[in-house]
Amino acid sequence: MIRKIISFLILVPLALVLIALSIANKQPVTVSFDPFSAGAPAFTLTAPLYLVAFALVIAGVVIGGIAAWLAQGKRRRAARHAQAELRDARTEIDGLRRDLAAREPASPARLPLRPPAA
Repeated sequence: MIRKIISFLILVPLALVLIALSIANKQPVTVSFDPFSAGAPAFTLTAPLYLVAFALVIAGVVIGGIAAWLAQGKRRRAARHAQAELRDARTEIDGLRRDLAAREPASPARLPLRPPAA
């Protein structure tokens, strides 16, 4: 419940700021994708400034997410390896417990008595 309230308190002001920026930056801008010809570029895009800014932010988030995912590859591989070792160890322990249970006497009367503690 508290998490929802905190999310609401963060997202509503953020949405208001984004809406204000969108309204204030409606003028069209031309983005050129041809670095060699400044006078007559081969491919240009004319869009409102806020769309260009939002597209760049979204692209940055996606690129950052991909970079973080790639950087964590070693940790994920180590975690998979540790889980496989744990699974193998648990299987071995279960087998040893079964073997021990099969070797133990059936009744507690057969267990050796311990000498009294001094």
